[in-house]
Formats: sequence, C-alpha cells, structure tokens
Amino acid sequence: MSITETAPSSTSTPETPVIGHWIGGALRPSTSGRTAPVYNPATGAVQAEVALADQAEIDEAIASAVAGFEVWSGYSIAKRQAVLFSFRELLNARKGELAAIITSEHGKVLSDAAGEIARGQEVVELATGFPHLIKGAFSENASTGIDVYSIKQPLGVVGIISPFNFPAMVPMWFFPIAIAAGNAVVLKPSEKDPSAALWLAALWKEAGLPDGVFTVLQGDKLAVDGLLTSPDVQSISFVGSTPIAQYIYETASKHGKRVQALGGAKNHMLVLPDADLDLAADMAINAGYGAAGERCMAISVVLAVEPVADELIGKITERIAKLRIGNGAGQDAGDGQLREPDMGPLITGVHRDKVSSYVDIAEQDGADVVVDGRGFTVDGHEDGFFFGPTLLDRVPTTSRAYTEEIFGPVLSIVRVESFQEGVDLINSGQFGNGTAIFTNDGGAARRFQNEVEVGMIGINVPIPVPVAYHSFGGWKQSLFGDSKAYGVQGFDFFTREKAITSRWLDPATHGGINLGFPQNH
Repeated sequence: MSITETAPSSTSTPETPVIGHWIGGALRPSTSGRTAPVYNPATGAVQAEVALADQAEIDEAIASAVAGFEVWSGYSIAKRQAVLFSFRELLNARKGELAAIITSEHGKVLSDAAGEIARGQEVVELATGFPHLIKGAFSENASTGIDVYSIKQPLGVVGIISPFNFPAMVPMWFFPIAIAAGNAVVLKPSEKDPSAALWLAALWKEAGLPDGVFTVLQGDKLAVDGLLTSPDVQSISFVGSTPIAQYIYETASKHGKRVQALGGAKNHMLVLPDADLDLAADMAINAGYGAAGERCMAISVVLAVEPVADELIGKITERIAKLRIGNGAGQDAGDGQLREPDMGPLITGVHRDKVSSYVDIAEQDGADVVVDGRGFTVDGHEDGFFFGPTLLDRVPTTSRAYTEEIFGPVLSIVRVESFQEGVDLINSGQFGNGTAIFTNDGGAARRFQNEVEVGMIGINVPIPVPVAYHSFGGWKQSLFGDSKAYGVQGFDFFTREKAITSRWLDPATHGGINLGFPQNH
C-alpha cells in the first residue's frame, strides 16, 4: 500500500461508481470529494472510484467503533461465540461471491482468490474456539487466606491496515480474533481493491454483529495517520512493505499503541544436489509465479547448490512454457467455455513497470535473462497490466534485483557451491520472512532449520505459511513489534491481562454473617 497522498482522479466518468465506507453498520457515502481509481487489472480500465476519507469521516468511523465496543464488550462469551459461528457458516456458503470480487479488483485467478479465502477461513475457525484462549488463571491460597488470579479483557478499538495483495486473507488474519476477544475493529483496506472489505462488513452484519463493531474506512495516508494517532485506537495491525511497516511501528508506538507490523521479504529456496529436482522445479513455479508473485511469501530466489543449476533451470524453463497467462476471471478457450489461466495480471500499470525495471537492473548488472516477461500482452486484453513469468540466472548478489523485494513474477537463480554458502547468503539479507530447503537429507534439513535466521521455514515445502493455530511472522526487517499474527500470539495481542490479589475474611471468625460455620475451640 502507499501512504502518499492521492490526488482526486480525473480518470472516471460521471457514471463511474464511488466506493464508500462502512460506518455504524451500513454503507456510508463519502462527502470528502477525494477519490482514487480502482482498475480492472485485466483490461486496464477504471471500473470504480474509491472514496478517500477526510478527517471528519475518520473521526466518525472511530467514534462509531468506540460506541460499538461499549456494546460488544458487554456480550457474554456464549453470545459472541454464536455470532462467530454464524459468520463462519455464511462465509463458507458464499465465499464464491467474495472470490469473484477479489479477482475483479486484484486480478488474481479465481482459484488463487478462493485459496486466499480458505486460508483466512482457518483463522475464523480458530476464533470460534476462543473461550479456551481467553481464559485467565487462578492460584488459591498463594499466601495464607489470599488468592491470586488473572483475567483477560479486550483492548477496545483496534486498527487494521491491510495490503492490496490479499484483500480478504490478511484482514482475516486479525479481525476474527480481535472481534472474538471483544474488541471493535476499524479496517483500512488498500485503495487499490477496497470492495472485499465492504462485502465482509455486510456479512458480519448478517451474522448478528452489533453496529460499529466492524468498520471499514476507505482512504490513503490521511486515514492511516488518523488511526495511528487517534487516542481511541488501542492497537494497529499492518501488513505491507518494510519502509511502511517501520513507519507504522514508529508512529503508532510513539502514540502509545500496541503494534504488529509485518513488512517485506526476499524469500530464498535452497536446493541441495540430492533434492528431487522435479519437485523443486514444480514448487519453484508455484511459489515464484503463483498470484503473479504478488505475495510476501513468494519464492523470489533459488539458491542452486552446484552442480544442479543447469538441470534445474531446464526443468523450470520447460514448465514456464506451459503456463497460461490471462484474465483471472477466465477466458474463452475457443469452444465457448471459460478456462481459468495459471496467472493473471499485476495490480496496476505503475507496479508492472516497476517490476519490469528490476529485470532491466538485473540485466545491466550482468544477469542472464533466461525467460523474459517484459512487454508481455494477452490477446483481447492488450491494455491489461500483464507481465510474463521471468527467469533470471547468475544474478549478482550485489544487484538491487537480488537485494530488494520485486513483488512480481520474477524468479532469480543464484548458483552456490555449498550448503553453508547458501545459508550464509540467506542470513546476510535484511529480511527474515520465509525460506525453504529442498533435500532428501534429514540431517541437512535439521541443520538448516536451526541455523537459518528466518521466522518461517519450509522443508520440501515452498511457501511455509503456518496454519492458523500457529503464528505468522518473520524476523529482522520483516517484522516490527513483538507479536506475530494469529495463533496464540494473536489472542495475546488483542487482550490485556489483569492480575487480582484477593483476601476474603472468614465470617465465622471476623464478625461477618453467621453462615453456621463450625467453630473450633
């Protein structure tokens, strides 16, 4: 996401719809007069405008959440759980609607959109079992006649700032747990694909969530800063690029908030000479080009331990040639039937050009362009934001194409001479999000998981996103704050603990009510 101010757009027509906010349990048209274009990435056409909130709308959204929290935090655990289960059932029944919305604004293929929702559903499933995870503890007779116990309570209003690449899954990493724990949520989605958040808000309403407990605030930097600085917002959850994650962390922390800010990545896949190279090539394709590479857990660098590089490159190249790129919603296969491609477009033309610039940089720095995705077009969608799968070999580790996050379908091969050289390269980078090793040697895999300085590790698994009852987050410049997303850490983040020390005098010996207690003389 961008935190730069977005000027009013002149790309729309008077008939172009304007996507507004969700405040107080209903759609709220914006009166700010500021908008940004929402594109169909497959065609390059503006399909809507999204409102960019002004300060009055920011204040209104937060105030609505404050009022919602007062109601929701008073609900019993049983009533909150019933709403969570209702939301789960509604989402499961209608997730196809959400997938279509995601594809229309983001561009990813429908199966990718459905997969995104499925991973978010895992956190919803986890949240339905929240009573066990917000229990306190009790110590009887910690001192003579004194008991000590703890209770967990919600924070209040919590802010979520989500990126464009997963408009449903990333918010679902946070809001099911936050809501289950008794908080009210203000979600600021990316202005590039804002409609999924509104669909989710309407689903919460249908599930019985009180008005104000789930708020959607559309906007740009003004809305972001409004959440970061408001005294009524108690925490911020963010996923995005590292520079913005650092900004979010520093600004929100300065204003006394809890922060979990997940940043960028440069994920490596170490392939040892004993690995199954067909499996490694399949996984490199899936992890490098799935969702057009627009995900923080994408594999962007394959560290090939010689002598496997040439053979592995050959296998990857063969598979790239078979990939179908097109409109994520499907294209006519020539028989009147829609067929889903393997990869859709990038989110915007600006981002496509940025990805292309990194291939230019790699080539200028001496890399071999094995498969070139620059200038790629799709018949019938010539104005779409497409970029073909790209494979680079012999990428210098000093090149910006190696050190920086590209966030597109660009896979770099770096040849190394040993296991240790590969581990050292991974550990020398600024990021520590995800990594993988491909090998049939259990000892090598065990050593890798112990030595590599990364938060999430795959062993013969290319995108090691943990299941919901574990937690998601990296190390180093990939995570700012002390808490990872979802899992037990998620419940700890969205609750705060009170410790209570209690003494109750025995009424039989201190003049209280006579309860007929036996007397010892």
